[in-house]
Amino acid sequence: MTNSKDVSIDSANQGQSLTALSLAALGVVYGDIGTSPLYVMKTVFDPVHGLVLSDANVIGAISLIFWTIMSVVTLKYITLFLRADNHGEGGIMALLSLASASVSSRLRLRSILFMIGAFGAALFYGDGVITPAISVLSAVEGLEVATPLFQPYVLPVTLVVLVSLFLLQQHGTGGIGTLFGPVTLIWFITLGVTGIANMSVAPQILQAFNPLYAVTFCLENGWFAFIALGAVVLAVTGGEALYADMGHFGIKPIRFAWYGCVLPALVLNYLGQGALLLANPAAIANPFFLLFPEWALYPAVALATVATVIASQAVISGVFSVTRQAIQLGFLPRMEIRHTSDEKIGQIYIPFVNWLLLGAVVLAVVGFGSSANLASAYGVAVTTTMVMETLLTFFVLRFAWRYPLFVALLATGFFLVIDTTFFAATILKILHGGWFPLVIGISLYFLMLTWNQGRKILLEHLRADDLLLQPFLQSLLLNPPLRVSGTAVFLTSNMNGVPHALLHNLAHNQVLHERVVFMTVEYLEIPNVPDTERLSIQPLEGNCYQIAVRYGYKDEPDLPRALELCQRHGLEFEPLKTSYFLSRVPIF
Repeated sequence: MTNSKDVSIDSANQGQSLTALSLAALGVVYGDIGTSPLYVMKTVFDPVHGLVLSDANVIGAISLIFWTIMSVVTLKYITLFLRADNHGEGGIMALLSLASASVSSRLRLRSILFMIGAFGAALFYGDGVITPAISVLSAVEGLEVATPLFQPYVLPVTLVVLVSLFLLQQHGTGGIGTLFGPVTLIWFITLGVTGIANMSVAPQILQAFNPLYAVTFCLENGWFAFIALGAVVLAVTGGEALYADMGHFGIKPIRFAWYGCVLPALVLNYLGQGALLLANPAAIANPFFLLFPEWALYPAVALATVATVIASQAVISGVFSVTRQAIQLGFLPRMEIRHTSDEKIGQIYIPFVNWLLLGAVVLAVVGFGSSANLASAYGVAVTTTMVMETLLTFFVLRFAWRYPLFVALLATGFFLVIDTTFFAATILKILHGGWFPLVIGISLYFLMLTWNQGRKILLEHLRADDLLLQPFLQSLLLNPPLRVSGTAVFLTSNMNGVPHALLHNLAHNQVLHERVVFMTVEYLEIPNVPDTERLSIQPLEGNCYQIAVRYGYKDEPDLPRALELCQRHGLEFEPLKTSYFLSRVPIF
C-alpha cells in the first residue's frame, strides 16, 4: 500500500536533518506513550483484578504487552495510519475530512461520519484530563519507594507540579520547548538501560517474544485475562499522537524515532520489569522504580516527573489545537485565542480551556488519590477513539483510495477486532472511574453537536431575511448615492446576501465608497489551503467585487494578507484607504 504524499510531506522538512526532527518528535509525539511503563505492570497485577502473580502470568502479560505494542502502534499507526495524510496533516480531524470528502455525495452517510469524528474529538478532552493526572501522580509516587515518610506529600507535590504547568501555559513553552527532545531522549535511554540491567536476574523473560505465551495467558486466565486487557491497553495510550502530529514532523522522523529509540526502550523496560517480578514478586508494589538501585531513586523520580510534565504539555497543546480546529469547523463557540510565539503559529493558548482543564485535572487527582485508581479511569476514552478512527479508516480505504471492498474490510476488520476487544475490556472500568473521562467526552460531544446544529439553523434563519446582493446593487446603481474615495470591505457570511453593515452605512452616512468589496471567509474540511487556492474573485457592477477567502481548519485567518494576495488578480488595496465593516451576528 503506497501513498504518493509520503514524499511531499517530508520534503517540507528538507531544511532540517532527519536526526534533528526525530529528536524533536521524541518530546512531542512520544511523551505520553513513553511514560506508560510507570504504571502499566502495577495496574495489570492490581489485586482488584484478581490476576495471580505467577511466573507464567508474568511472562504471558509481558508477551501480551509486547504484541499489543507491535499490532496497535507499529502495524496500525506506523504502517497504516501514517499513509492516510490529509494535505500533510494527521489526526482524527484529518481522518474525518478524508472520509467525509470521499462520500460527499451521500449526505446521510457523511452526516454519520461527522458524528463519529466529532465524538472521537470530544473524547480527546477526557484523555487531556486523565493523562496529566496519572502521569505526574505516578512519577511523584516514586517518592514512596524511596521512603514511606514521603507518602503524605505525594498529592500536594503532584498538585504543585500540575498547577505550575498550567500557569506556565499563558507564557508559552517556546523557551523550554527546545529541551523537550533531549530530556525525553535521556528518559528513553534510562528506560532501556534499567530494563537491560534487570533482565539478567531472570533471562527466561525473553520467552515473552513468543506470541504463544500471550495466547496461553488469555486462555488459562479467561475472565481475569479479559479484565487485565483494560490495563494492557495502557501500554499503547498516546500511540494516536503518532498520527495526530504527523504534520509537525513528517512521516520519516516519526518512524525513525519509533524504530530507532522508542520501541526498543519500551520493550526493554517492560522485559526488565517482568524479570524483576520473576525474581522478586514483592516488587509489584512499584515495579518501575524498583528497577533502580537505591542511590538512583531520587534522580529517577526527578527525571520521571520532568518526563511526565513534557508528556502532559504535549497533551495540553493538543487540546488547544483541537479546540481551535473545532471552532473553525463550527463545532464550538468563539473563544479568546492567544499566540505565545512570534515564530511558530501553532503555539497557542486558550485561557478558558486552560483553566477548565486545570480544574478537571485537580478534581481527578484529589478525587482518585492514586495512580492505581486513576488507571481504572484511563483507557475508556482512548479505546473509544481507537474504534472511531478504525471505522473512519474503512471509508478512506474503500472510497478515497478505491481499494476493493474485501481488502478494506480485511485491513480494518483486523484492527477493529483488536480495538473493540480492548474497548470491551475498558468498559468494565466504568463503575470504577471510567465514567469520569466518558462524562467529559459525552458532555462536550453534545455541546459540539448542539452548537453546530444551532449555528446552522440560526444562519439559515438570518439568511432567509437577507436581500439578494446582485438585484440590490442593480437597483442601487440606478440612482447611486454619493461615491467617496477609498475602498470599503464588507465582511459577510452570506455571499449572496446584502450585508447589514452596508444597509446601515447607506442609511446613516448616505455614501458608497468608490470601490466596494464583499468578502466571505470559508473554512474548508482540510487542514491547510495553499495561497494559490486562497481566493476567488468575482467582479460585480459599479466597481464592486465579491471575494471568497478560504482557510483550512489549521490555518490562521489573516485578512490583510488575503487582500495582498489580490494583487495577483489585478486588485491592489492601500491599507490607509481601506475601511472594514462587520455586521454584528449573534453566533460569531
